[in-house]
Amino acid sequence: MDLLTIGAFAKASRLSPKALRLYDELGLLPPARVDPVTGYRHYAPEQLEQARLVAWLRRLGMPLARIQRVCALDAGSAAQEVRAFWAQVEADTAARRDLATFLVDSLSRKDPAMTPTTQPRPLGIRYAALSDPGLVRASNQDTAYAGSRLLAVADGFGTAGAPASSAAVGALKHLETDSIPAGSLLDVLEDAVDRVRQAVDGAAGTGSRPEEAGTTLTAMLWTGSQLGLVHIGDSRVHLLRDGDLFQITHDHTMVQSMVDEGRLSPEEAASHPQRSLLLRALGRGTDALPDLRLRDVREGDRYLLCSDGLSAVAPATEIHRVLAGGAEPEETVRELVALANGSGGPDNVSCVVADILALQQQA
Repeated sequence: MDLLTIGAFAKASRLSPKALRLYDELGLLPPARVDPVTGYRHYAPEQLEQARLVAWLRRLGMPLARIQRVCALDAGSAAQEVRAFWAQVEADTAARRDLATFLVDSLSRKDPAMTPTTQPRPLGIRYAALSDPGLVRASNQDTAYAGSRLLAVADGFGTAGAPASSAAVGALKHLETDSIPAGSLLDVLEDAVDRVRQAVDGAAGTGSRPEEAGTTLTAMLWTGSQLGLVHIGDSRVHLLRDGDLFQITHDHTMVQSMVDEGRLSPEEAASHPQRSLLLRALGRGTDALPDLRLRDVREGDRYLLCSDGLSAVAPATEIHRVLAGGAEPEETVRELVALANGSGGPDNVSCVVADILALQQQA
């Protein structure tokens, strides 16, 4: 067998000799032979395929420890691992993009050269909330709330699901009256999340098996020009803008992760027996890291926050139809709850609808 010197192998694989020595030390890409006298490394031509895979994965930014796992897998499993890694990269990039957009906007507003000479029209919200036990469940573990600054839906589960969801929303209600310093919305949300975690842990502890109790939480905080979003679990936020409906949250569920990785289609996920299995939630022993976002709003926007008692049973086209119908928020939430119950009402259902509208300016 003709072996390649480390220099020739480096050139063929597009990995530097320094990188090859490091990968040898890590056991990731050991040479086929090491000269016992000189210590020179020699590589077999058939190692080029793995070396090129390592090089490509490094260009993706994959950590070496994860590359080791990928290289140990068969081709199909390795492909799934790469899909999962890239889905996480895209999620992290989206979060950083939102933060960068917020920072650019915040700093631009502080720059006199970029401050508009005319003040934008002041905006307000018109809102309504409704929660219903549905047609099957004996009790309601959901909590829905809508106020002049706070919109929230929480979907409790387990032995103390109702106290957990109530505690999660209750821990945010101080935001209705607390002042929010300019440019500090993300900091306020992060502090609020810490308070929510403590409240939910205390409430979940009231159950007979606290390790099986917790809640989702999807909440938005209105500042007058922006909405700050806190999201963990599988409750959702939808935005109706210019007639189009967008889902602006990402479900933290097992089936959604499988969709992200390409292992399931969205249609298969909708009927999967484990579609309600959460990967992230609030409660003892859970992964309680929420998504935090900042969103600029437009006059005419309509937001829907809902538990999966609506989104899991009602067709998206029907939800779109109701939201676009033009009814006031109070009537719209009643129609959405009726839509869920008309689809069998197998779960508790909670909805919050908020419209962004221009405030009347005093002369």
